[in-house]
Amino acid sequence: MKVRVLMEPRHGATYDRIVAMARATEESGFDAFFRGDHYLGIDPGDPEYRPTDSWTSLAGVALETSRIKLGTLMTAGTFRHPGVVANAVATVDQMSGGRVILGIGTGWYEREHKAFGIPFPPIGERFDRLDEQMQIVKGLWMTPQGEPFSFGGRFWQLDEARNFAVLVQNPRPEIVIGGTGPRRTPLMAATHADEFNSGAGHGCAERFANVRRVCEEIGRDPSTLRMSATMQAICGATREEAEQRLERLGPPGARMLANGIVGTPSELIAALERLGNDGCETVYLHIFDIDDLDHLRLIGAEVLPQLA
Repeated sequence: MKVRVLMEPRHGATYDRIVAMARATEESGFDAFFRGDHYLGIDPGDPEYRPTDSWTSLAGVALETSRIKLGTLMTAGTFRHPGVVANAVATVDQMSGGRVILGIGTGWYEREHKAFGIPFPPIGERFDRLDEQMQIVKGLWMTPQGEPFSFGGRFWQLDEARNFAVLVQNPRPEIVIGGTGPRRTPLMAATHADEFNSGAGHGCAERFANVRRVCEEIGRDPSTLRMSATMQAICGATREEAEQRLERLGPPGARMLANGIVGTPSELIAALERLGNDGCETVYLHIFDIDDLDHLRLIGAEVLPQLA
């Protein structure tokens, strides 16, 4: 099982703190460092939340790390033109030496869009837009250099684009699409993604089975789509230490951890093994206290070796 770190800061994170967490992720033996793509935090009224742009910050992290994969869970499809996404991710692919992964979804945080003046269409339109966006991103990435790529869609039109950012990965970076929806999300993942992320671990076995069924319906081999989940996690050498880490997060963090795991290394291992039994191949540990680097080191030393 691959275990990755998903950064979700309580009050935002300056770039130096993001780099420190990414370096600790790499040094502790994790497979990858991911971050959310948000401009508001888990408490939208928090006046201390200071956002950073996901792909801008990952570009810097690419130069400060050497091994771990880097990505988003999830890039909001509403935030950027698909041509911008394709070029931004390709640029980070260059900067990282081919370590980038694009996790992308429809976008869901309506308050965030209102706060920054970003249009937030109805959910059906957001899925339609994401489908076009995936066609454009993959088209720009995979059209041979020098040949034109055009696209005539409902939302975007591209006229003989011939200039593409150079990718390191061949044929393209991996794509992760996920969510808990029963219909459009599985179809989107089965059509466009290399990995399906079920969101929280509860009920993931059913969501995995559903997306495999959709793969079969559209003629895709289900074994070519990897399965992953996220898990809100706090680990302590003792239960008391874990509870202290939870207490430092305050009420918003406690709400987020209500469906996660707060416990010792053995308890975290047991929770990860249950996800493995449900068919999960990769787990993203949702970490909220980004300055507690000893937390990552503890998981790296006491949990990861047991899952190797």
